[in-house]
Amino acid sequence: MNAVTTKQPTDGLRCAGLTVRVGTRELVTGLNMAIQPGDFVCILGPNGVGKTLTLHTLAGLRAAASGRVQLGNDDIDALDRPVIARRLGLLLQEQEDAFPVTVLETALLGRQARLGFWQWETDADRQAATAALAAMDLAGLEQRPAATLSGGERRRLALATLLVQDPGLLLLDEPMNHLDPAHRFVVLEKLAQLCAAGRGIIASVHDPALAARYATAVLLLHGDGGW
Repeated sequence: MNAVTTKQPTDGLRCAGLTVRVGTRELVTGLNMAIQPGDFVCILGPNGVGKTLTLHTLAGLRAAASGRVQLGNDDIDALDRPVIARRLGLLLQEQEDAFPVTVLETALLGRQARLGFWQWETDADRQAATAALAAMDLAGLEQRPAATLSGGERRRLALATLLVQDPGLLLLDEPMNHLDPAHRFVVLEKLAQLCAAGRGIIASVHDPALAARYATAVLLLHGDGGW
């Protein structure tokens, strides 16, 4: 079964009065935003305006200075992380390979949120991982050590792992990092397909032209609290 395309529409993400602060600097003040299934929201702004910290706050990884974030009808800070992981996936700006694992084993890590304490991956899980790798143009590299991949290949592997996780909502921190032009198109077309299938996506990007082509809405951050 291909976990990339079988997900049904899910609940969205909302924030109200969200303020993101680092030290004494207020990066985002009073943000109100709603992301529904099928939305593709791009976050734009120069380096240092708070794109990454805003994504981390929306994902519940850091506390907001004020305001509220809801996943569906639930306050995100009231949910356990495994519950959040089944509904929301976060692509970090960079990934590290702490252990010597293969490409396929790395992709299968995306299934951990859906497995029981002593449960192992099934054939269906492995088929989903293989399909996700193929969707990211990594077919044939399943047994290769993940640490030997190029920067662009590693980025696509991180995206494949997120597809295997199969959340309804994807928060992506600079998903185009390290990608050549051809693979930017591959990734963006796949993300557009996911939105068409009922997922919601929030992605920080640097290219306004890509946002203009693919986004249903854009959030522009100024870095002084304004948005």
